[in-house]
Amino acid sequence: MKICIVGGVAGGASAATRLRRLSEDAEIVLFEKGEYISYANCGLPYYIGGSIKSRDALLVTKPELLRSRFRVDVRVQNEVLSIDRKAKTMQVRDHAAGKTYTESYDKLILSPGAEPKCPNLPGVELDGVFTLRTVPDTFRIDQYIREKNAASAVVVGGGFIGVEMAENLKERGLDVSIVEFADQVVAPLDKEMANLLHRHLAEHGVRLRLETGLTGIEEKDGALAVRLTKGEPLHADLVLLSMGVAPENRLAKEAGLQLGVGGSIAVNENYQTSDPDIYAVGDAIGVKNLVTGQENLVPLAGPANKQGRIAAENALGAQKTTGEGVQGSSVLKVFDLTAASTGLNEKQARAQGIAYRKTYVHPQSHASYYPGATPISMKLLFAEDGKVLGAQAVGYEGVEKRIDVLAAVIRLRGTVYDLEELELCYAPPYSSAKDPVNMLGFTAANILKGDMPVIYAEDVPALDPEQTTRLDVSMPEEVRMGTVPGFRNLPLDELRGRLGELDPKKPVYVTCRVGLRGYLATRILKQHGFDAYNLSGGYKTYQLVHAKNEFAEPPAPQKPEEERADHDVKTIVVDACGLQCPGPIMKVAEGMKGIAEGEQLCIRATDPAFASDIQAWCKSTGNRLLSVQNEKGTYEVVLQKGCGANPAPSCAIASEEGHDKTMVIFSGDLDKAIAAFIIANGAAAMGRKVTLFFTFWGLNILRRSEKVKVKKNVIEKMFGMMMPRGSKKLKLSKMHMAGAGSKMIREVMKSKNVSSLEELIQSAMDNGVRVVACQMSMDIMGIRAEELLDGVELGGVATFLGSAETSDTNLFI
Repeated sequence: MKICIVGGVAGGASAATRLRRLSEDAEIVLFEKGEYISYANCGLPYYIGGSIKSRDALLVTKPELLRSRFRVDVRVQNEVLSIDRKAKTMQVRDHAAGKTYTESYDKLILSPGAEPKCPNLPGVELDGVFTLRTVPDTFRIDQYIREKNAASAVVVGGGFIGVEMAENLKERGLDVSIVEFADQVVAPLDKEMANLLHRHLAEHGVRLRLETGLTGIEEKDGALAVRLTKGEPLHADLVLLSMGVAPENRLAKEAGLQLGVGGSIAVNENYQTSDPDIYAVGDAIGVKNLVTGQENLVPLAGPANKQGRIAAENALGAQKTTGEGVQGSSVLKVFDLTAASTGLNEKQARAQGIAYRKTYVHPQSHASYYPGATPISMKLLFAEDGKVLGAQAVGYEGVEKRIDVLAAVIRLRGTVYDLEELELCYAPPYSSAKDPVNMLGFTAANILKGDMPVIYAEDVPALDPEQTTRLDVSMPEEVRMGTVPGFRNLPLDELRGRLGELDPKKPVYVTCRVGLRGYLATRILKQHGFDAYNLSGGYKTYQLVHAKNEFAEPPAPQKPEEERADHDVKTIVVDACGLQCPGPIMKVAEGMKGIAEGEQLCIRATDPAFASDIQAWCKSTGNRLLSVQNEKGTYEVVLQKGCGANPAPSCAIASEEGHDKTMVIFSGDLDKAIAAFIIANGAAAMGRKVTLFFTFWGLNILRRSEKVKVKKNVIEKMFGMMMPRGSKKLKLSKMHMAGAGSKMIREVMKSKNVSSLEELIQSAMDNGVRVVACQMSMDIMGIRAEELLDGVELGGVATFLGSAETSDTNLFI
């Protein structure tokens, strides 16, 4: 049997090698109109950027290998011009020899691929205007940049190739702009997820002109002027047209073969065309979507390779079917970020009329207490019966791993309940005990079971402020850095004690930073009879959904170090990696306390909110933010004490009169003590003077853990024996469970890198928080000064009232 293959890249080369593995007798002829076969199409941009340095590295398989190892008659620079189906022959042009000849076949496999879309607009044929699809395209662009010493480029189209080329041209040293007709780049992502890429591209100096089309290109003053549907023309040395691809259907169309979706070559489940002796694979054909069952175009190398294998088997008579369809799993590198998706996105689900639910999570790539953890933003679509429909993720590490797991679950028709049960590899450097995939399952299952009614960020603006209660249950320090408009702060740890402040007749909408504490608050509220809803993904998702496309101009360049500050200025380096809010801000305040006016603090943190937090902190404390650098989710920030818009308030110790904070600590419960010292540390970090007045049971927080020999009467001794000796013996206000609850919450705090109560107490004292023990309560309860921690003052009600009079916040805990 003689089998001819037209096209020698992914699908064609795969078919040729599979044919030989199955049959030593078949005559196999492979025609490729270009110079190269089986090249790394997806690697072409990285040759331009310099990551791939050798031309040969782009060539996955050379013709010589197919000839010698697989005994395939490989004919490069041989273009098939036409097909005579009745005679089972083809007309072929040998470009190297300059002749045309006729070739017969018994079976024919078409793998012509797709061709770049090129609009019929003026100037697209000019020198310096390129498309990128083949190896020769790559070499031409590389040669042009070198010979013309190109310094700027405009990429028209924000798909995979467009974004990859923008990154690599930038890495090459060019000034780069992306022009995209849609309101986002990378169509497989939904807009809010793409906004993460928009911000990252802008941070790396790539201009974005979204919702903008191309109207033409002209030569002007030695450069190319790119005219747009709105805004001023862009001037560049090089223009790359990356506006998508269209199936290469000329041969099939002229041969009378049936065409399908988008002008593709129509095939059945065996990859047979309307002619049973002709098969077609790769980017030229339409495929069935695994989730929807609808036919669409998926120009990806992975499916093309698989299709080539199946078509080869069928050409030899196997009649193997295509399987259940293609789901379009894809991944993209954007500078330091990775973006990946599989299955449906919201745009596709709505277009197909498919009912769906969704959830967002923002976990760390691995255990947060292990160095180097970075954030991942994830989104899951699922049906009412729990079936997983699609997923998206953007982050610095571990992104494609999670999407690969979700792709397998979709392929196996899995549900969100399967995601809950998946047993995935865990060790601190690689993941968490609850992997991000598990977290998607937990949150989705909670939504379906009614345990976590949700609201989405796009629905928030429609909430009636008169008819609803809206709460941000984050810590006050976090809320100062930003919150959803109209949401008031009621910290989670205070919620149970302040339920009386809420109107039980109004629905309560809750948020926090990423949704976890919002879920806990929702559970509390629902069990107390409230109609409560959690904002899925929290404030972080709200910011992504409501981000504006303001990327036309590149970010202001950082001034060189010598222009910003004297190299001889003292600089303190602080490591806050792995700490969660308010930990990094507390580290900043502590560091600033130890330096003089004009000196600098360099702090490194992995908390995803830190970059925005530090800007708000500097604004409120009057310190100067010199620079913010982000390397794979680790932020390095340089601050200068003072020199800001407002005078620095002695950097975290002194404060303006009227902004002091005062708390009466009456409770001796562990959870309430933790909350009190977190608030105190946060206020101190913001430069406020803080006074904590401990009375009655609260005094036990300040007792030394070791027994101190002091003279006491019988009643005082009884009090001492019945009360906990120090912070390590405190009980929980709820779910103490004979001490198990206290132990559990301390273990959770440790795993989440939250400072222990003892560390919080010491940090507060180090940061100038005034800790006062009520002398009257000490006398009643038989507590002596010698039994208290070092640094505790003794005072009375006048001491407390004196501090309270200059405070704008007075709390009773």
